Amino acid sequence: MLPSEVERHAGAFELHLCGSADRAEQTRLYNACFKKPLDVAGLIWRYDENPIGSAISLLARPPQGDGVSGYACNPRIAVSRGLHAAQIGETGDVMTHADWRKRGIFSQLDRAAMAQAKLQGWPLVFGLPNRRSAHIFLELGWERVGTLRLWTCVLENSAEARSERKKEGRLASWSTGFAQRRSRRLRVRQSRKAQGHSLRAIVQGFPAATNQLSRAVEKQFAFMIRRDKAYLDWRFLAGPSGLHRAFEVLDAAGAFAGYVVVQLPRQGSPVGYLVDVLARDDASRAAAIGGGIDELEKAGAALVQATAIDGSWWEEQLTAHGFIAPREKNFLTIILHVHDGLHPLVAAARDPSQWYFTDGDRDDETMG
Repeated sequence: MLPSEVERHAGAFELHLCGSADRAEQTRLYNACFKKPLDVAGLIWRYDENPIGSAISLLARPPQGDGVSGYACNPRIAVSRGLHAAQIGETGDVMTHADWRKRGIFSQLDRAAMAQAKLQGWPLVFGLPNRRSAHIFLELGWERVGTLRLWTCVLENSAEARSERKKEGRLASWSTGFAQRRSRRLRVRQSRKAQGHSLRAIVQGFPAATNQLSRAVEKQFAFMIRRDKAYLDWRFLAGPSGLHRAFEVLDAAGAFAGYVVVQLPRQGSPVGYLVDVLARDDASRAAAIGGGIDELEKAGAALVQATAIDGSWWEEQLTAHGFIAPREKNFLTIILHVHDGLHPLVAAARDPSQWYFTDGDRDDETMG
């Protein structure tokens, strides 16, 4: 149960700190609010099975009946330059039933969730709201620190690809053939860096050497979500969708040099996703990105998409491999809620251009 002062301010609604016994109720609310369906097992995976720890999740309930608004923060381990590691939070599943919106419930949930995050010692929480909801967080004291966008690599000049590109406008659809040729040319150029490397499917679990590689890469970035084997096995191999495929990158001597994770196209969709990459050096990174795109092409993807923070190293990598940007108006906002302004992670988090951040670091289990 939440602190009593939170309950008094809730007015006609009671705020409840949820546990495993509440997952079915939370799932019903989720499916009433979002188009992407989720079952109870999926919510248990998301909130309870993360090896870092359980999520902070809350429900607002009227005097009678199920919860009508929910809020969740999921734990991550963040690191700055390999020196400062701490558990932080990432918002997700922020939802209010359509019949109960505009009653101030969300603001109460946000304050309660942030109070719990502070109690758990998280120096910060970050989120990625869309343009419609970002202003609500800002009004509640969150900071806007950056933006990220969905980039696209065109693999085919097909009717399906042109139809998907039309979401970006008629010009994008009309220029699909040009984008495909440009992508192919740049991918060939990058593949020269990757000569001698190969990919091997990860089925049983990520290599133990992943932990050491993550520690090495962490030193190069001001802000990075740690990629431990246990976390990656949970995040990508045990995910309920079953859409992820992971591959280790092997150098010419057969040694582990990195990995790539992709998301297969959903049935009826031409889009696959380049989800996550970790690599030892430029050559293994080129092998990971290029190999991931190749695997998606084999799986029938006509387009590959990936989200990147504006001005970041990942944006540079996507551009070099032939990805093209969306329209300027299509973006997500990066926001922070700070609990310990003196913590080194906070200063690092305020400049997202210095983050190591891929779609694998987002709260969503799957993209699209």
